[in-house]
Amino acid sequence: MTYNFDQLIPRENTNAFKYDALSEIFGNKDAIPMWVADMDFHTPDFIVEALKKRLDHEIFGYTKRPDSFNNSLVQWVKKRHGWEIQPDWVSFSPGVVPACSMSVLAFTDPGDKVIVQPPVYFPFFSVVRENGRELVHNQLILKEGRYFMDFDDLEKKASEGAKMIIISHPHNPGGMVWGKEELMELGTIAEKYDMLILSDEIHSDLIFSPYRHIPMASLSAEIADRTITTMAPSKTFNLAGFSTSAMIISNEKLRKKYEKVLSTIHVGMGNIFGNIAFETAYTMGEEWLGQLLVYLQRNIQFTTDFICNQIPGIKVIKPEATYMVWLDCRKLGMDAKELNRFLVHDAGLALSDGAMFGPGGEGFTRMNVACPMEVLEKALRNLKSAIYSLKNLD
Repeated sequence: MTYNFDQLIPRENTNAFKYDALSEIFGNKDAIPMWVADMDFHTPDFIVEALKKRLDHEIFGYTKRPDSFNNSLVQWVKKRHGWEIQPDWVSFSPGVVPACSMSVLAFTDPGDKVIVQPPVYFPFFSVVRENGRELVHNQLILKEGRYFMDFDDLEKKASEGAKMIIISHPHNPGGMVWGKEELMELGTIAEKYDMLILSDEIHSDLIFSPYRHIPMASLSAEIADRTITTMAPSKTFNLAGFSTSAMIISNEKLRKKYEKVLSTIHVGMGNIFGNIAFETAYTMGEEWLGQLLVYLQRNIQFTTDFICNQIPGIKVIKPEATYMVWLDCRKLGMDAKELNRFLVHDAGLALSDGAMFGPGGEGFTRMNVACPMEVLEKALRNLKSAIYSLKNLD
């Protein structure tokens, strides 16, 4: 079956945050929304059909997750990533951000140091700070269009008593696919200083050839023993609204600690339709995903070429994964407020402010290109026109 990713699908007035919060967040309801990390493509038909079938039963009481829920993830990660996990390693979370927050609560104490690697997915900051832990930055190094981990700084921070590091793997917003050597070095430091690793692998299925995702916990038994992995079909199959994710924790002691927090705050049951969507995606989604990746890679290449050839003053950090493109706008000479005003009101684009992603994000912006090509072309033309209208353009 051939899937149509060119179809324009109206999302206004559906309570879609990406669209219906434009006026509130950006002050421009007509801006092209390319900020929130969901896709403007139909959720796959086989998932919709599975949901419709369950609707026909017409009773929606308390529901448990069947064994097939965990087994679908077991088979998926084995086939996609070569990682063999056991069904009893899998636990539940109502989303990756709640998973991070509950992990901080489960595995650290108030006042403990938790490392993050900015610029990075900004909820990492709040799940540390708002749970009363000390946020420690191990800033990534941008070199020749790619980010790298600063291992000297990481070891220094780990040696000062950090209890946990949260990594974005693949990286959001930069789009890096962390390689085996990088991950092994991180794992070695974590072992040396008895530090836990929380690996957010929600984008792990959105990898572009020739890159390959290596689950952090697949590297060795020793690294797995201190790694908590979170995965979900939400980014891959456009299911974020179902609030259904998985935690993979092979260390039984850690898993029990996590599940105690999950039980304490009473969010472990999940929801009927999230369970069905999760299992159906991981059971039937391979062909659809293959076509999606081709489309996304074309959009990314088009964006890269267009900006490189036609928009002076902006550089693309070309992603190896994800459908976000990280744009370096520092040569425009604007501060964060000026840049955001320019993008929203001159270019008519609603993008994610780079400063939100922490130190190293200033002067950058994140563009979501998971949209029909027609929308992407319009957005880039808008950006080009706005850039050329600047009086100080060289």
